[in-house]
Amino acid sequence: MDYDPEGGSINVRFLQADSQRANFIVQNFNLETANALRRTMLAEIPTLAIDVVEVRDNTSVLADEFVCHRLGLVPLSSTGVEELLYARDCDCDGYCDNCSVTLTLNAKCTGSEIMKVYARDLVIESRTPNDELGKPVITDAEGTGSCIVKLRRGQAINMKCIAKKGIAKEHAKWAPSAAIGFEYDPANKLHHLDYWFEEDPEKEWPKDEARINLDGGPPNPDEEFKYDAVPTRFFYDVETVGGIPPDQIVQQGIAVLQVKLAGVLKALSGGTGDAEDFGGAQSPGANGDGYGGMDAGGYTPVGGPAGGYGGASSWGGAAQGGTTPYGATPYGQNW
Repeated sequence: MDYDPEGGSINVRFLQADSQRANFIVQNFNLETANALRRTMLAEIPTLAIDVVEVRDNTSVLADEFVCHRLGLVPLSSTGVEELLYARDCDCDGYCDNCSVTLTLNAKCTGSEIMKVYARDLVIESRTPNDELGKPVITDAEGTGSCIVKLRRGQAINMKCIAKKGIAKEHAKWAPSAAIGFEYDPANKLHHLDYWFEEDPEKEWPKDEARINLDGGPPNPDEEFKYDAVPTRFFYDVETVGGIPPDQIVQQGIAVLQVKLAGVLKALSGGTGDAEDFGGAQSPGANGDGYGGMDAGGYTPVGGPAGGYGGASSWGGAAQGGTTPYGATPYGQNW
């Protein structure tokens, strides 16, 4: 859409757009809706994250809970996550292919040097709607992803990870974006901020000259102050963690906000306004509802079926050097 600096209909101007971030301006908007969109993009877009971990073997120096927490924060590709059900809406006992993606982490160090286990070593076991859903996000030049744990000779880790659909309002691991920059008055023309300073705020506070120029330039000291002025131009900077492209974060944020507003309108018009009427976002219960039961084989965040602990790893046998599902590692040479 063409950028209309003179006012009129809502329009958007992109300053930067790539696979990692989207930097754009929204013109002729109001502050309440602009901030509502920002909060929706931060907290209510469904993504995929590891939510349940069955610890089969862990002889590393890190406690089970510590490793499980690190696994939950590994970003997973969420392309096609809309095809999965929320765990609370599924009829299965615990998890299934309709509401989750199963991954395994299995590694053992048999060499004399420390072996690092990376996000790339997470292997998808279950059937997924597409080839990308559930894959660990790898963006570094080495192609390893984040380091999960380090193992010394004889140490092993064997975990079954259940990734489920959720939103960041439930837990930060489901957040689609690393950060969302939001600004509407780079030159502080509206005087909404009182700068703390020691001597001179003009010298002590840095200014974003580029945004100030896009916002009409620096304030004119001779111009009369308008106390009733309101912002109409908003700067967004959306950065993704890799699970969802930044443009999809913006589009899904708009879609979720429309659903929420539709619920409000229905309630005001005499309807129930229930979230299920509009497909509102839901996430697994905080108390672990639907994660198994008292019977053997029910999975919980820190345990699994009887006899599942201490099993030998299928990687890193008698041969020198430890291996992971990704392949041989260079840490097991004799010195």
